[in-house]
Amino acid sequence: MDTKEFDLVVIGSGPGGYVGAIRGAQLGLKVAVVEKGSIGGVCLNVGCIPSKSLIHSAELFRSQDELSDFGIRIDTSGFDYKKVQKKSRNVATRLSKGVQYLLKKNNIQLILGNAEITGKNEVTVDKDEKLEAKNILIATGSSPKKFGFIPVDAERILTSTDLLMLEKLPKDLAILGGGAIGVEFASVMNSFGVDVTIIEMLDNILPIEDEEVVNVLKKSLLKRGVKIFTSTKAKEIQLENDSVSITIETGTDDVKEISVEKLLVAVGRVPNSENIGLDNIGINTSNGFIEVGDYYETNVNGIYAIGDVIKTPLLAHVASKEAEIAVERIAGLDVEKRIQNDLIPSAVYCEPQIASFGASESDVQTKGDEYIKSVFPYRGIGKAVAAQSTGGMVKIISDLSTGKIISAHIVGHNATELIHELLLARTNNLSCEDIHQMIHAHPTLSEGIMEAARGIDGKPIHL
Repeated sequence: MDTKEFDLVVIGSGPGGYVGAIRGAQLGLKVAVVEKGSIGGVCLNVGCIPSKSLIHSAELFRSQDELSDFGIRIDTSGFDYKKVQKKSRNVATRLSKGVQYLLKKNNIQLILGNAEITGKNEVTVDKDEKLEAKNILIATGSSPKKFGFIPVDAERILTSTDLLMLEKLPKDLAILGGGAIGVEFASVMNSFGVDVTIIEMLDNILPIEDEEVVNVLKKSLLKRGVKIFTSTKAKEIQLENDSVSITIETGTDDVKEISVEKLLVAVGRVPNSENIGLDNIGINTSNGFIEVGDYYETNVNGIYAIGDVIKTPLLAHVASKEAEIAVERIAGLDVEKRIQNDLIPSAVYCEPQIASFGASESDVQTKGDEYIKSVFPYRGIGKAVAAQSTGGMVKIISDLSTGKIISAHIVGHNATELIHELLLARTNNLSCEDIHQMIHAHPTLSEGIMEAARGIDGKPIHL
């Protein structure tokens, strides 16, 4: 059996794995990537990218309502969702090939197969190809969480992957879980005319986001006809002849039965840490997550883990940054030890979008910190009024004594793009005065950020 030698072997080619591999190659390391599935991982193939293609198509489909204001009537009788789904798959395929090109361009060896760590400096692929590695980066990602009482069959009871593969829209859909995945699919399916019901166990949808901001989204979804049950548990789920029967118990102990054509289970994800050889060399785990220290190094010297397989926010951009830190450490650069959690942007691509960083207002209150907040509504932004996108707000929370930005939360059109101006200010310790002193082009949605920053100092112009 031939043994190939590398400075770095990366297990997994998702947004953590391939970014880490490319960064390693840029720093002069000899790198190999081992991938057992599709190049680009979950995010690119059955996650972030194809879902955003569906979201774009859904927004186009919904725009027909606005055209009716001009007397235009659109005949949708020929609408074929199969073509929408095919477009999303083509986007994923195109970008997967793009990642393969980038790996090749950077002289990274791509090896297809199942990787197992068989020694401190050894990875074995499909039990017959040995790779000698001075360093190993585990970037194996996560999979949808499954529950024993939920009979997922990929036909009527679906994971997010299954839903992305549907070529025909269901008449009605229940979504178990009101987190980012559940809310995004609710927005998409509703836009295409599907009757949608969200079932969330906690007190609100998007429970980790700021409640004031989430309530704007919730109001919008309810207005569009999405049914939302919060503080509600699914007690029993049964497959009927051509439907799914869900018995739910609300916070008031009312028991109801919902019957739908399909059920999406979107209640979290679990790390892909099994069958990759962790026990072979004693890598520590906790509830399936690989334990890491500074620079995302495990308890075994020279072996690192990043992304969904460790207990940090399950976000593609987090995995990418963690990979950069780990690989730059391997290459001997002086880098930060870990990502600072309150500087991680969160983005939910429903309509209206939600984006944020840092603590919610309720979390700030719980800590007992003295703060001041400013909320500026989209209806005060000229561009939002002109574009008929007034449902939203920009919210900034600042420390009362220092004026330092604690967090920011935006709900509204293009929120996921707008959040970065505030995050850049927070990262570089700029004040709200620094933001509103900067000239913002008119008319733009970013003027809402300027006005919210003025509000911290009690000086909003258009409110």
